Amino acid sequence: SSSSITQTLRKHLLEKLRSRQFPKTICPSEIPRALSKSDLTSMGLTDWRDLMPQVRTILFDMRSEGQVEILQKGKVIPSSSTTPDDVRGPIRARLVCEEKV
Repeated sequence: SSSSITQTLRKHLLEKLRSRQFPKTICPSEIPRALSKSDLTSMGLTDWRDLMPQVRTILFDMRSEGQVEILQKGKVIPSSSTTPDDVRGPIRARLVCEEKV
């Protein structure tokens, strides 16, 4: 189901994000590319690229929750760009730095 796919992707995103110390970032495609062929098949998919819109949506949701920062060309994208559709091109993500006030 769509919600179980979302939960699986979110879990993998958090694991990958936590594996990188601030200010290191991840490429969102790292998550679906790491899935096995059988993982994709069980989700009813044949290609990891099919998951990219969902991964981007999850990241933007996590940003709204204050968990991650989304960057493009090395700069944090302001919160005013609220949807994945507002942002064209490659993005990267990182956990929000714990030390921020």
